[in-house]
Parts: sequence; C-alpha cells; structure tokens
Amino acid sequence: MSTDRRSQAQLTKNYGIMKMDPYCRIRVGHAVFETPTSYNGAKLPSWNKCVQCYLPVGVDSMYLEIFDERSFTVDDRIAWCHVTIPQSVLNGDVVDDWYPLSGRQGEEKEGMINLVLSFTPVQNLTMGSFICPQQTMVIPQVVSPGMFYAPMQPVVGGTPVYQTTQLPPAPVQQAPAYTESDVQQMKDMFPGIETNVIQSVFIAQRGNKNAVINSLLSMSSEQ
Repeated sequence: MSTDRRSQAQLTKNYGIMKMDPYCRIRVGHAVFETPTSYNGAKLPSWNKCVQCYLPVGVDSMYLEIFDERSFTVDDRIAWCHVTIPQSVLNGDVVDDWYPLSGRQGEEKEGMINLVLSFTPVQNLTMGSFICPQQTMVIPQVVSPGMFYAPMQPVVGGTPVYQTTQLPPAPVQQAPAYTESDVQQMKDMFPGIETNVIQSVFIAQRGNKNAVINSLLSMSSEQ
C-alpha cells in the first residue's frame, strides 16, 4: 500500500550562494542507504524513496544524515539525527512523525525531517514460527522522506494467509569499512566528534583514512 503524499524535510538554513541539492543517507546497523538527490530542494527538499532492510537483533535505532550534493568538492553534511525506532512500530503500528535535526545551528536546531516507519516480522511460511537467520529477525519498512510503504498480508477470518513459496535468502551484509582500532585512532585525534559520526564518515569514505581525516577536520572547524 502506498500514498502519493510527498514527505519532506524542513531545514533552517540554505548554506551557500546557490540552492542546495540535498539527499539523505540512512544507516541501520552496518547497512547504509541513500535517497535520490532533491535538486534545488534548498530548505524544503523532498524525496521519493522506500528503503526495505533487515533489522539485526539488538538494533533499535538508525542514524540519518542530510548532505548537499556538490559537483567539484566533497558533499557538504547539512544535518543529522539519531532516531530510536518507536516500540509501537515494533508492535505493528505505522508511525508517521517528524524528528528534529542537529547541525551548525546547534543541537536539534537545524530543522525537522519526516519519517514513516513500519515493521513486518519474518514468518516461517510452513510452520508459522519466527525465523532468525544469523542475526536477522525482522524486515522493517524504513521509509526515509518520501513514499509511504506498508505491505499487508491478505487476511481470511482474522488469520494471516501466507504463500508456501520459499523465502529468499537474507542478503549478506558487507563488513564495515573500518575497524575498532581505526575508529579509536580517529576518536583520539578528534575527541569532540561522536563515535557514531566517525563510523558514518568511515562508511561514506569507504575506509579511506585520508578522506576521513579531511572530513573530520571540516566538521571540527564548523563546530
């Protein structure tokens, strides 16, 4: 099921002379997803992106960043937020809410972003019990700003009806582009930057330490 209502972010400031071209990057566990770029979106970007991913056991939050796409320089990070997945989502509700963004303007002062979240447990299609392959137990529908997406199973007499086809194998997640030693080294160099932010930069720069250092230097100068 989907809706044609377009969600969007409401940012506090347009950085630079030209209108910004924002896009979102979302990290759930070690998996990273990106939305399309909202060209000339400026302070009111909108996206149309539905993200479906496995939610690893023990993971109850996601980290979201908004970047301004640049043509000749490194993309500029505009805002970010750490979103705890509401318990009501894990209980089966669809949550459509706005979350505060942090950035150069200060903690939770960079604007707001709209997320629509839903969650679907993985069912054993033959026995009807839960499947926990490795560290995966559920398939959430993490909808970054954009399309509302809530797949529903047909119901007969109040009982969910499932097809008897075999579930596709869970996607193999790639190892992170950094080690704990790498993160600690950067943390020692930049003690004012949070660990999860450093990890996100490592992922964005694909483990390139020189690029990571340059990005962290840029962040430190902005704080």
